[in-house]
Amino acid sequence: MSAMTWIRILIAALAFAGSAVNGQTTDFWGTLLPNQPTQFIFGYGSLINSPSRNATAGKPVSAIPVRVSAAFGYVRSWSDRSRSGFTALGLRRPFDGEGPMTINGVIYPVGDDMSAFDEREKGYVRVEVPRAFIEAVSWQPLPAQGTVWVYVPKAEGKAPGEGLPLPDARFPIVESYIDVVIEGGLEYGPEFAREILETTRDWSPFWLNDRTLARRPWVFDKQFEMVDALLEKSAPCFAQRAFSEDYTAASAAVVKQGTACMRGAKAH
Repeated sequence: MSAMTWIRILIAALAFAGSAVNGQTTDFWGTLLPNQPTQFIFGYGSLINSPSRNATAGKPVSAIPVRVSAAFGYVRSWSDRSRSGFTALGLRRPFDGEGPMTINGVIYPVGDDMSAFDEREKGYVRVEVPRAFIEAVSWQPLPAQGTVWVYVPKAEGKAPGEGLPLPDARFPIVESYIDVVIEGGLEYGPEFAREILETTRDWSPFWLNDRTLARRPWVFDKQFEMVDALLEKSAPCFAQRAFSEDYTAASAAVVKQGTACMRGAKAH
């Protein structure tokens, strides 16, 4: 091989080595996209449901299923009275002799402006959930960074989650709200939806079946059979759910006889 050929090989090798060195600057492994979210909300009720959540956000918002540890110190409960006249899900502190529970739900990102969700959750206050108390329950991991908030009901003059009212005849549990919550849970599977029911306390016989065409629910809700099957198996007081036209008489009977079917609650 001639000296000129060796020189040409050496020049080509040096050029290749130089391009390899320069090529290191195009290795983007480990580089995140800009503008990563730093604020997240943990939804444990109607916010689990994607259409419900997206309606408030004004756009599709992805969520991941998670579970909050009992160490957080709350229980999911029928304990928030809506201004429109029903009782929604909230978080409350355990009663004397009662322990906290795990709470499953979803985490989703929000921007720095959380005013739309704050407005939706009037009567609640935002409480930070320590990241150590949150576990992912699917193949999707928790966000690498950021603060997680949860909405907790607050009674006037009380700490968040304390002194909250339970359902009564004027503020019943309503089926249309339950449907939103359970159908949100079903987005992640029947077991996830069942866990919502079995980790919710203060079920009440003050339970109004206010579905659109409640006696023919299949017209407007194709998932009603699955929801009712889960409720019948896992929700105390399901047998006392009343249609709108029967609710007044049914609630009067409950007041007279007491609320024996309530689980994990004390009469206040």
